Amino acid sequence: MKEYKILKKSIWKKSIEFEDNLNQLAREGWEVVSTVGNNHGDISKVILSREKYKNS
Repeated sequence: MKEYKILKKSIWKKSIEFEDNLNQLAREGWEVVSTVGNNHGDISKVILSREKYKNS
């Protein structure tokens, strides 16, 4: 079973901070499934997924 997360980029957040956040989530096992852009060519949301593990 998969779980999903939506990461939103604020217009006030710097791109490097957004990239750092994405890299941290990747280290936690999240993978980008899709991106959503605004009308200015910038990414505004990223949809991520990873395998959901049951608690043992």
